Order: sequence, then C-alpha cells, then structure tokens
Amino acid sequence: MERNPKHSPRIAFYSHDTMGLGHIRRNMLLAQSVLEAYPEAEVLLISGVRESGAFKLPKGADSVTLPTYYKTVDGKYIPRSLGKDVKRLVNIRKNIIHAALEAFEPDIMVVDNVPRGAMSELDNILPELSSRGTHIVLGVRDIIDEPEAVRSQWKKLQNIEIIRLYFSSIWVYGDPSLYNFAEEYQVAPDIVEKLRYVGYLDQSRRMEVRGLKVGASEIESPFALCALGGGQDGFEVAQAFVQSALPENWRGLLITGALMPEEQREQLHAMAKKRPLRDIKVVDFVPEPLKIMRDAECIISMGGYNTTTEILSFNKRALIVPRIKPRTEQWIRASRLAERGIIECLHPDELTPEALSAFMRSTDKPADARTGLRFDGLDRVVGEIRKILE
Repeated sequence: MERNPKHSPRIAFYSHDTMGLGHIRRNMLLAQSVLEAYPEAEVLLISGVRESGAFKLPKGADSVTLPTYYKTVDGKYIPRSLGKDVKRLVNIRKNIIHAALEAFEPDIMVVDNVPRGAMSELDNILPELSSRGTHIVLGVRDIIDEPEAVRSQWKKLQNIEIIRLYFSSIWVYGDPSLYNFAEEYQVAPDIVEKLRYVGYLDQSRRMEVRGLKVGASEIESPFALCALGGGQDGFEVAQAFVQSALPENWRGLLITGALMPEEQREQLHAMAKKRPLRDIKVVDFVPEPLKIMRDAECIISMGGYNTTTEILSFNKRALIVPRIKPRTEQWIRASRLAERGIIECLHPDELTPEALSAFMRSTDKPADARTGLRFDGLDRVVGEIRKILE
C-alpha cells in the first residue's frame, strides 16, 4: 500500500524506554516541533514507560503506552511489573505495536536508538511499513557507548542488515565536532549515505518552558537542584546530595525520579527530614522539570542525553556524575564536555558529599555550549521531514 500524499501527514515515534525517561521526552519534543510546522499532522507516540501518561501532549499528538520492561544492572530486560515471563511481555508489546502501526499507516516512522526495538519487538512491523512506502528513520543520540562495544552489539543484533533493508535515514542528535558518530563507530559507506547530523535539540523550546503550567513544587531561591532522570540507579548521587553542605542561605531540591526503588526514596525523604535546617526538599517525580532547572543556581545530575542537553540549553553551571554501567556513554559525553569547560564532571568513584559541597560553593562560570556546538536540531529535523513529505 503506497502512501497517499493527499491526507494529512501521519508520523509515528517509537521509543523502547527501558531505562530512564529520556527517550520518550526526546520524541515528545520532536513531536511538538513537527506539529508547530505541520499543525494538520497526526502524530502517534509509542512508548514503553507508564510515566509517559503524565506528560502534556501538544494538540495533534496522542500516545500508546506499552507494558514496561526494566533493564537490570547487567543490561538484561525483565518485566517491570507484569509477572516474570519476559517472553510473554515481548509478545504483548509486539502485538500492540503491530496493531497500532498497521491501523495508523504512518508516512514517517522514527525509531529511537534501537533499530529492531527492545527485544527485537519491531521485527514483524518494519517489513510491512517499508513495503507500504513508509519512510523509516533511526534517530540516535550523539553517543551510544564506547566504539568497540557498539560495533560488537550491533553485529550481534544484526542492526546493520536491518538498517540496510528497511531504514531510509539516520538522524544523529548531536554535533560531530564533539563526537563523530560515523568515524567512531566505523559506519559502512552505504550506511553513512543515510546519515545526517541534525545537531542537539534545544530543550528551551519545550512548550512547558514557554508558558504552560508545570505541576512542580515551588522552592525559594537561591537553590541547588539534584536531578536524576528516571532515578533507578541514582541513589548514590542523591544520598551524597542530601548529606552535603549547602552554601549559606541556599535551599536544595532533590528530584529522585519515578523509577527509583520505593525503599530508596523513603530513605532519602527520611534523611532530608533529619537535616537541622530542613533545607533540602525531596520530590519523587516532576513530569517537566525545565522551569526548575532554569531557575536553579546550579545543577547536580547524572549524565543522560536528555538531562545533559537540558543543562546545556540553559547554560547552567552543572556537575555531572555519569553512569558507567552497563554503558560508558554518559562518561564519554560528560568528560568531553568538561574538557571544553561547559560542565564539570565527577567520576562516580570520587563521589562524596564533600565533593558536591565544594562544587556548590564554587563561582566558576561555564563556557556557553551554544558557541561551539550546534543546537539547531529541532529545525533541522523539521527540514528533513519536509524533504520526505515533499
């Protein structure tokens, strides 16, 4: 079935969402930009994290939420809540995805980060979409992991063969001056022809920043923010923050993340209440923390792509304590940004409350990321979509 150019553009965004909230939030920002350029478009977001229902969607977009995987420390997938049989969960997700996309008939399908989907759950729908004339895009963050690990994993998963067969484009959400995706991962020449560096995505353009109310707890300024993304592996950073010494007259706000285990969240709430000045507030989940990030004096965080680009978009003074397992992606990105003076980077082995206290007392100004890195990714993505639709 060939695409009918007379109907309103239909665009689907898929994110597997096995760790953190960055994938769905990235796709939501892209969906917002597409709908601003094409108000008549229909956008379907398929996501694998139940918290996606808490996000505000722009008019013209709706979502399908899949039952959730949980990624263990060693990188294996298990059901987050739905029993213990991961094979049954794969089948449930695969059938939901297939039914949704078969009925939606997208003109463009953007697959976030994982060509075949989590647990190869896109294998049965990619050939059908391709045969219908759907333009299938792989959207990848600037850094996936260290090159040897990526080449090994992609070979094991037969990703290159899948890209050759079904994908028409690859969008890299980054700047090759910081990390050259094609060179680092030794991408084959025929695949490079499909690749476009679109630049970083400007998080300050989110509709929430531009005036929509955000369901966030207010805190008096000046304050330091500790934000951990999904939070499932952020306890050590959170604990060090709650044990740190804030600068005089400062407040602290810790957003644990919805995926942090409940017993860890309870422990952090109890620790904060024991502080003599009660000067650190603990919040479990904020759907859109951008207004809080914008108003913070400084930010302490882990180094996920989305959180990092939010920090860079607002040119905030930040200390990133990156995750180093099961991937070194966060460490590679944070250390390269630190070399440019854009952020400060702390290896998790050196994490202490004293290190965080020293950072908060510092008055060093960061270099502006926008002067050396491209932040026009949203406009470039819309440009790529315009070429496809025309």
